[in-house]
Amino acid sequence: MAVARSRVLDLMKAQCRIFSTTFNPTNIRTGNKVLRQGLKGPALAAYYPRKVVTIRDLQKLYPNFETWDEEEEDRVEHILMWVVPFTKVEREGRAEEEEDGGRQVNPMAILSTGECANPQ
Repeated sequence: MAVARSRVLDLMKAQCRIFSTTFNPTNIRTGNKVLRQGLKGPALAAYYPRKVVTIRDLQKLYPNFETWDEEEEDRVEHILMWVVPFTKVEREGRAEEEEDGGRQVNPMAILSTGECANPQ
């Protein structure tokens, strides 16, 4: 004696409501297994220690104390090696045109602002 498919589906619906499961009569892949898992972000964030203080924070707290900031030193070295020589060459090329007081490039002004744009 076979039971009608509609009765079996009604039974499965009731069963899913009672046990709080997903009703999926065609057994298609829905990704519920993955979606029910907890998020991994908080666990990964808790694994790495929080950044407490940086070199720039120490420099702000103690301005007279000499500290070594490697990123800042790399930035200054890049500016002195690439930007300042090019502006010097440009200045020498324009010397004949602007003899009456052409604008000079101050490397320390470039270093303090952090901009690499050439003044005009």
